[in-house]
Amino acid sequence: MLLKDKVTLVTGGAQGIGRTIAEAFAKEGAKLIICDVNEENLKKAEEEMQKNGAQVLALKANVSSSSDVDEVVRKSLDNYGTIDILINNAGITRDNLMLRMSEEEWDAVLNINLKGTFLFTKACSKVMAKKRTGCIINVASIIGVIGNAGQANYAASKAGVIGLTKTAAKEFAKRNVRVNAIAPGFIQTAMTDKLSEEIRQLMLKEIPLGRFGQPDDVASLAVFLASENASYITGQVIRIDGGMVI
Repeated sequence: MLLKDKVTLVTGGAQGIGRTIAEAFAKEGAKLIICDVNEENLKKAEEEMQKNGAQVLALKANVSSSSDVDEVVRKSLDNYGTIDILINNAGITRDNLMLRMSEEEWDAVLNINLKGTFLFTKACSKVMAKKRTGCIINVASIIGVIGNAGQANYAASKAGVIGLTKTAAKEFAKRNVRVNAIAPGFIQTAMTDKLSEEIRQLMLKEIPLGRFGQPDDVASLAVFLASENASYITGQVIRIDGGMVI
């Protein structure tokens, strides 16, 4: 039980990689808060996690709303008394070529992916700094490292998350709050399942290990980074991409 009784807040925790991370943390003994904008998925995730023995508080929230973020943190503290670990996972895409990308598509992605990470980091770090311990893990992307045609907004947001991670790590280190980022490559999700076989094969050719990653791969790395096994690691961006970016 690497994370026994550690109160962990996971944004975007009702589905996909976020939910897998939350479930992995629960197996290691963590007490959970999951927040998501999709109320239906949130309720379903809460019920299924509780059936599996997890202690979980599910809260609907738009991560780009400062009032929603403050409310999530307030309810988390009311319920558990503290927040030990923050996983900034919530993210969206609105792909388009830059010349065709609307201002709305740009703003939507930057607001959720980058502003949301900033707001939750700011709110939770106050709790962690006060007790002089804590861990923040930001889910970035290799696209924030290498860029990608048709994803200017997403690439910019994830590059911003990487910069935010390094700055926060420097600012919070004196309070013993560690901040790291995970940069996944192509991970097998509902999104990749919808790709044509031709596109999948083209993507696989770019990955030296010759396969997509699994959400469990990302979750296992998050568990390690949140545990005492990683107590001397901060300010790092760890790629989990099958060797795609070497």
